Amino acid sequence: MKELRVHKDGRFLETADGRPFFWMADTAWELFHRLTREEILLYLQKRSAQGFNVVLAVALAEVDGLRVPNRQGAYPLKKNKAGNFDPSLPDADGSDSYWDLVDYAFGEAERQGIYLAFLPTWGDKYNASHWGKGPEVFDSKNAKVFGQWLGARYGKFKNLIWVLGGDRPLQTEHHFSVIRSLVEGIKSSGSQHLITFHPPGVSSSSLPFPDETWLDFHLTQTGHGTETTPHYEVLEKDYRLTKPKPVVEGETNYEDHPIGFKAANGYFDQVDVRRSSYWALMAGSLGITYGHHCVWPMRTQADNLADPWSDNYFLMDWRTALDRPGASQIRHMKTLFESRDFFSRVPDQSLVIKNFEGMNHIQACRGNGYAFVYLPNGIGVTVRLGVLGGKTLMARWFDPRLGTFVDYDNFPNTGERFFRPPLQGRDHDYVLVLDSQE
Repeated sequence: MKELRVHKDGRFLETADGRPFFWMADTAWELFHRLTREEILLYLQKRSAQGFNVVLAVALAEVDGLRVPNRQGAYPLKKNKAGNFDPSLPDADGSDSYWDLVDYAFGEAERQGIYLAFLPTWGDKYNASHWGKGPEVFDSKNAKVFGQWLGARYGKFKNLIWVLGGDRPLQTEHHFSVIRSLVEGIKSSGSQHLITFHPPGVSSSSLPFPDETWLDFHLTQTGHGTETTPHYEVLEKDYRLTKPKPVVEGETNYEDHPIGFKAANGYFDQVDVRRSSYWALMAGSLGITYGHHCVWPMRTQADNLADPWSDNYFLMDWRTALDRPGASQIRHMKTLFESRDFFSRVPDQSLVIKNFEGMNHIQACRGNGYAFVYLPNGIGVTVRLGVLGGKTLMARWFDPRLGTFVDYDNFPNTGERFFRPPLQGRDHDYVLVLDSQE
C-alpha cells in the first residue's frame, strides 16, 4: 500500500504515487476492544469485499475501554502507583497483549487494502463531563509519552491515518493541551502520516483547529440528530475557509440508528444514508464515512439478551448488520465519483435554478466536462446550462441503489432545462449526470 498525502490543490487526498483517493470508510470504533482475531479478520475481509478502503477504530475504546478487557482478557494500560490507569504505561507485556491484537489488525487491514484511521483514545478519557464512562486519565505530560509510544510502534505501517479527538468537545485549555501533546508525541516519533481530528456532532475539526499546521485535513460529523440536518452546510463552511484543507464527512446518518437517539422516532435507513452522503459529497467532501449502529459497538445477540430493553435501540448483531443495504450502496458513490476527473470537482449550487428546503434539498457539483445533480425523492430540477464546455450535453440518470445508468437525451448546452427523474417518492433518489459533448 502507498501512504496518503494531500493533493497539491489542497482539496483532496492522493496516494504517494499521485492517484486520487476516494475515502470510503466504515466506523468500527470497538474493533480492538470487542472482537477476537478471527472476528477482526472476518470483518476486514467483508468490508474489503464491499469496497471499503478506510476503517476508523479506537485504541482506548469508548465502551468502558480501560476497565473492561478485550476478548482475550487484556487491558491497554497499566495502573500507576496511585492506582490509576496511566497512558504513559501501555501494557504490552507478554506475547498476547492488547497491543499485539492492534498490531494484528493493522497487518490484516493492510493485506485487505484498508487504511486504519486510528484514534489513540476516545474523547471521554480526557473530557467525560458531558457523557461517557471515562475515566479521565490524560494530562499533557502522559499524552505526549503515549503519542510518542504509539508513533514508534505504529509509524511503520503505511496504512496508518492518525485521528485525534473522539466525539467530545474541547472546552478547556486542558483539553486542548492533551490533543496538542498527543500530536507532539506522535511527531517526535518520526511519523509523517496524515493527522485529523474527530469532532462532536454537527461540527467539524475546523471549529477548534481552524488553522493548525499539524492538522492535514478536516473531519466533520453531521450524524444522527434529525433526518433534515443540513449536512451540506457543515461541509460547505469548511470548503469555503480562507485557508482551505481537504474535508471529509466523518459520520453521516448511521444505518438503523434511532433518529435523534430515540427509538420512538424510528430509524435511519439506506435512503437516509444515501441522501446525507450525496449531500456531503457534492458539498465538497472528498469521500464518505458510512456507519451502522450495531457495527460500531460490535453489538452481539448476547448483549441484547443481557439487556432486553436495548433491543429497540440496537436492532441486530454486528455480523447481520454487515449486510445491510446501505453498506452495499456506498460503493456506487465511489464508482460514480471516480468515473470522472477527480481533482477538478467543485461544489456549484448555481447549476440549480430553484431549490427546495429540508428533505428535498438539491445539491450539485461539477468538474472538467461534467456535472452531478443529486435529487432526493425523485423530484424534478431546472438546471442552468452553459456552465460546462461543449456545444451539446449528454444527460443520464444514475441509480444510486444499483449503480447503473439510464440514458436520457442529448441537447444544446444553452439556456435552462427541466429534468424529471424516472420515478418519484421515497427510495427513488437519482443523480443527474451531465457530460459535455463536442
